[in-house]
Amino acid sequence: MTTEQSPTPGALRTTRAQPPRPSLATSNHAPVVAKVPPPLSVRLSELFWILSLAVGAVGVVYMFIIRTDQTGHIADRVRGVDAGRADETVAATADIIFWSLFGVLVAVVLLQVLFLVSFANRRAGARWWLLGTVLLHALAFVAIREFSGETSADPLRLILLIQSGLAVVGLLWSVLPRALRWTARGIDVRRGPEGFSPGGDL
Repeated sequence: MTTEQSPTPGALRTTRAQPPRPSLATSNHAPVVAKVPPPLSVRLSELFWILSLAVGAVGVVYMFIIRTDQTGHIADRVRGVDAGRADETVAATADIIFWSLFGVLVAVVLLQVLFLVSFANRRAGARWWLLGTVLLHALAFVAIREFSGETSADPLRLILLIQSGLAVVGLLWSVLPRALRWTARGIDVRRGPEGFSPGGDL
């Protein structure tokens, strides 16, 4: 009569399947700020605004160069309104008009730089402020065309028209749907190092 031997504890440990170890990886990563490039519409908007600012700076420099000729023309316009005024008064009035228009052009360029930085930082109201600078520039252009001469100011008027056109194109690019969504997000976030980065649309 044979007796069956019971398996030793070591043999049980070798024949029993090992339980799977819990995974240390998780798909539920914490959200982190992602550096996502802006969409194509935003990049084109910024490009046209930068070109507009460059052209505007050229216009400011050119207007300063022709200041003597333009103040003389403005003085003639003022004298035509009231010929009885003294020459000193006419010259002072011409200087005030010229430097006021010149200051408006400089202010438009500086304000557009400020608001373009705000737009790049996704400030919600930056587009409205940029639109305001375009309207202010249009008013300054009308006044400059009214008081400027017909010879040396012709290039200035062309420069200002190009500046306005580039600014309008940049503003139109900035109100496309993808550009609006990019501004509305404020910041781009993703989950973990392998997460999907939103905002990569063009």
